[in-house]
Amino acid sequence: MVVIIENLASPVEVAAMLMDLGIPYSEELIVDTKIIDGLHTNFNKSLVLGYLSADLGYLNIYQKNLPLMDYISSIKNLTDDLNVGQFYDFNTLKRLSEQKHDLDSLMYISVRSFNRMNSYLESTRRGHISALVISGLWLEGMYLATQVAKDTDHEELRESIGEQKIIMEDLFAVINKYKEEPGFDELISQFQLLKNEFDPVEITYEPGEPLMEEDENGMLVVTQTEKSMVNITDHQLERIIERTSDIRNHFIHL
Repeated sequence: MVVIIENLASPVEVAAMLMDLGIPYSEELIVDTKIIDGLHTNFNKSLVLGYLSADLGYLNIYQKNLPLMDYISSIKNLTDDLNVGQFYDFNTLKRLSEQKHDLDSLMYISVRSFNRMNSYLESTRRGHISALVISGLWLEGMYLATQVAKDTDHEELRESIGEQKIIMEDLFAVINKYKEEPGFDELISQFQLLKNEFDPVEITYEPGEPLMEEDENGMLVVTQTEKSMVNITDHQLERIIERTSDIRNHFIHL
């Protein structure tokens, strides 16, 4: 699970890419926080926690401070219900919401918080909660990217969506570990439909020599220069966009 988190295209990164591409903010893309009032199972709460966490990154990058505070409050309510609120640094999130966005800080906090929560949940035999949160986080990030891709033509965004085939495969393997848990049969079934759309996407790799440099502390840092090339057709992209929207909305209306 930690490997997935480290390699996941964070919704913060997705939002930053959208902003860099000149895509305007759209309130229509994010989940209404009122949804939490109708959540009665840990399955739904965990999945929606992932959704709202992704939207929080989107709001933070676009500096939408007023709705952002509402999302922080809603996320706190969900994490308290799931007994994992101690792993979310809400004070720092509030402070960052009042400043010009710091991408590195946001990513660090996101990864650190989830890894701490994941370790705790696995130690208490509730790893399925982590699997649901990361599924919702990834799915909502995919939704943000694909909805923009539906109406714009940016090669960088197109390739980023195609590269999610790798994460899709890893994530699908994780949720299958919990197929006996309540609700996971439906999650696996829905994700299988999306995985089917990703299967024809071709990803090839161009090897490169690793670069070795010293950082400011004199430590040797090795950077891999391998490049990935994504071949995704218009039809494949259209199918992924449509399926992502269907699945994301399906779980919102459960």
